[in-house]
Amino acid sequence: MHKFLYKEHLPGGASWSARLRRGQGLRIQDPTGEANLVLGLWSAADPLERFCLPDTLKSQRIARLSAPCTLQSDMGRALVSLVADTCGWHDVLGGLGDYERAVARFGETTYQDHRNDRLTNARDHFLVELGKYGLGERDLVSVVNLFSRVSVDAAGALHWDPKPQLGRAVTLRMEMETLVVLSATPHPLDPSRTWTPRGLDMEVVLLPVSDPDDPVRTSCPENARALELSERLYPGQWP
Repeated sequence: MHKFLYKEHLPGGASWSARLRRGQGLRIQDPTGEANLVLGLWSAADPLERFCLPDTLKSQRIARLSAPCTLQSDMGRALVSLVADTCGWHDVLGGLGDYERAVARFGETTYQDHRNDRLTNARDHFLVELGKYGLGERDLVSVVNLFSRVSVDAAGALHWDPKPQLGRAVTLRMEMETLVVLSATPHPLDPSRTWTPRGLDMEVVLLPVSDPDDPVRTSCPENARALELSERLYPGQWP
């Protein structure tokens, strides 16, 4: 049994961030089966090293995320591994929702008029969370939309393709010290004009580090290489 450290509830329309250590895991459950959770990753030790979507997709020859897989940095290291996944599809193409798109879909709200009932967006959430760590707009990078599915037609157009599933969940294993930023806001391609962001339940736990038989490591040589590069940061802790 994995050691439980603490739990959090992330309300719909809210954001969250934390520095998580190597060997810690983040379990996220979507109770309603309709949530979109925007995920961003940076090295906690050196935030100039951050999630690199192109390298993550090219090295694993994928255009979506599902377990087992790695989310790699621009230094070729595995920041995080997706080790458990009852959803099976996480969008990497839709990007980050922003203020202009939120206003176009839901109308304008302001803090002065609506206080904590104002509508939010992922880009503003990320800037708020990154500001807590001395980071800002220039540090924004590609993101993953967990629990959302986007398809691509023959002409290359992206289409919102939801597959609701009650209680779906994922577990992310930290392969190095990682700054995790989350935003529970609607996907940019979701056509709904009703503001109904869904909340999520999270647990931070201790997980065993990757061993030689780890499904992430054996899924492809590129993942084994990314994990090895991360392990070189921790001499004496190799599997």
